[in-house]
This record gives sequence, C-alpha cells and structure tokens, in this order.
Amino acid sequence: MGIGKRMKKISELVNREATYRLTDAVKLVKQNATAKFDETIEVAMNLGVDPRHADQMVRGVVNLPHGTGKTVRVAVFARGEKAKEAKAASADVVGAEDLAKEVEAGNINFDRCVATPDMMPIVGKLGKVLGPRGLMPNPKLGTVTQNVSEAIKGVKSGQVEFRVEKAGLIHSGVGKASFDANALAENVTALVGAVNSAKPSGAKGTYIRRITISSTMGVGVKLDVATALSSEERGP
Repeated sequence: MGIGKRMKKISELVNREATYRLTDAVKLVKQNATAKFDETIEVAMNLGVDPRHADQMVRGVVNLPHGTGKTVRVAVFARGEKAKEAKAASADVVGAEDLAKEVEAGNINFDRCVATPDMMPIVGKLGKVLGPRGLMPNPKLGTVTQNVSEAIKGVKSGQVEFRVEKAGLIHSGVGKASFDANALAENVTALVGAVNSAKPSGAKGTYIRRITISSTMGVGVKLDVATALSSEERGP
C-alpha cells in the first residue's frame, strides 16, 4: 500500500534516526496528531528483560497526574455492604455469582476489575477469561482489596496498569492529543518512572533500551531516555 499524503507529510517532520528530548517530542507528536478525532498519545518502551523468567517480569500500576482522558468502566465483585460501597463509589458493574455468570458467558462490559478478598474463590475460576484480557484482580496492583471505594477512585481518576509483553515491550496510553503539552510530559514521566522503579531483580545490562511516543494515527518519535526520566524536563 502507498503512503497517504497526510502520513507522508507527518513523516517528513520527524527524523526517524534521532532521539528527542521529552518536551520536544511531545510537541512534535501533538503537532502531528491531525486526525479528525482526539487521538490517544501512546508510549512504547523496549526493556532489557525476558518475561519468560519469573525474576524478569515487570508489572505495576501508576497514577497519571492528569489522567488518561478515557472513561474507564469498572466492575466490582463484592457482596453486602461492600457492594453498596462500590455502587456509591460509581462502579459501573457490581455483583457476585451473577456477575461471574455474565463474565463466563462472554459479557465483559468493563475495562478494569476490582474484587474484595472473600470473592476471590469465585473470581479465581474466571482466570481463563479475565487473565488473557489483563482484567484479573491482583492484590499487588491494589485491585483485590477491602477498600473498594479507594480502588474505584484510583482506577477512574487515571490509574494505568502496565505489564511487559513477551517481546519485552510495555505499551500504554498516556493521554489525548488535546491535552496540554506539559500535562502529557508529566504523564509520560510518571509512567516511565514507575516502570523504571519496577525493575526486576533478574534484569541485566541496560534496562530501558528505547522509548517511543506517538499518537494513534501518527508516526513514532524516539525519546531520549534520560530526559524521559527527569522531572526537570517537564516545563513550558
């Protein structure tokens, strides 16, 4: 397939061999986000790990200071008072065995999942359905908890879960093209910092090898890793 005029024009503005300081990269990506919708700004990180080994798995959550710009639907497995607490905290779906049956039937109308500890025997049976979609509640990620209202608040306010893929990649959205450049830079720094802090004990050599930022319909811009980790780069 030939390259369209729009993509050709965007590509000419980016030096694909160069690495850019964070502030410059964000401005360039925003400039190139010319689609007819509010494009998502995405970060891809290439890590020096092999996730097939348990001591090289990278996983965690990060609260983006300016959110993702996306409406997140949250399901909560809970009973009784905790179910009431979840509903009061604006959970989109709340249930127990009834919700489990819906999930088993393939009716997954949510983006994140929270559960109280007593519900895990039920939720655990849904591992084959929720696991591959990255929706399985996990106490290490704060999604298996008695404090369901706090968990829901965190997820809806811009909490992002990251997990390294088989090829050693982490990919995550960090906002929308309509966001202020400084807000996007702060979100990128938060994500990169969280991934850096989650460096596993088995990682050898260079941990964060490459970072690329792009918009949904744009081209990738390579980030200078050092500036992506530095809070001093966040500014006008």
